[in-house]
Amino acid sequence: MSFFGKARQLFGTLSYILNAPLNQSQKGRALRRYFGWQIGSRLLPGGAVVPFVNQTRLLVQPGMAGATGNIYAGLHEFEDMSLVLHALRPEDLFVDIGANVGTYSVLAAGAVGTRCVAVEPVPSTFAHLVDNIRLNHLENRVQTCNLGIGGEPGTLRFSAELDTVNHVIPESDTSLKTIQVDIQALDVVLGGEGPTLIKIDVEGFETEVIRGAAETLAHPKLLALIMELNGSGGRYGFDEEALHRNLCGRGFRPCTYQPWSRTLVELPGKNPSLGNTVYVKDFETLQKRVGTAPKFEVQGVWL
Repeated sequence: MSFFGKARQLFGTLSYILNAPLNQSQKGRALRRYFGWQIGSRLLPGGAVVPFVNQTRLLVQPGMAGATGNIYAGLHEFEDMSLVLHALRPEDLFVDIGANVGTYSVLAAGAVGTRCVAVEPVPSTFAHLVDNIRLNHLENRVQTCNLGIGGEPGTLRFSAELDTVNHVIPESDTSLKTIQVDIQALDVVLGGEGPTLIKIDVEGFETEVIRGAAETLAHPKLLALIMELNGSGGRYGFDEEALHRNLCGRGFRPCTYQPWSRTLVELPGKNPSLGNTVYVKDFETLQKRVGTAPKFEVQGVWL
């Protein structure tokens, strides 16, 4: 990368840190965390254990984009991670599809105390997920599954070296290093059990995940889905607008979440920012839950 490219990247990172909602009252501390990580990660190439939410911790290694975002911003996906904290209760089940290294699962199981099913298809990333579950002593609360979620059982090719954006690779694409991964339908994985909240982060493969989850989506315990529809489905020929209409036809309402006021805000369509959309099935119950949840400490800020 050229000097100017590196300068633009640094400017973008610093802008992200300074504008992060949890950093507004502690910008100096946030910058110290950033520069401390930049220095420390070079001295400790094997990674470091860093504080997360309440008493939880994360094992973070250089190059983990999502995990390092939590060092910089407290919660790298502020609205959606806050919703996980405020919506769940210890008696619930949270399903984390595309768990990556486990940040959402640690939030749910470690900070809230919720049972969790964490699904991550790429074996090398799955190993980091397991490390973070063990680090927080959550083995009895988190069921970890090294597989992909789709419309039916089978195997698919996945990219192996793209960190948070590893994804299913179409057969026609031979440009990336790939691995074969076992695929199972969500209804089969859950065996009829009803989750309260599901996070789906599968880089465009959402249509197939939903196809294999009809029983789960109809379960009366389910309150909402957190799902990203950013156009990536086009690589597989999927119509994300059709998927949006499918979910609305099943009774889900597209929303965003405002953590400081603990308010769900209904949207006319999917999130226009191309971030995650919260598809809410029981608006009144979920709004009551987020309003009555306890506060959580994130890098010295109570949320």
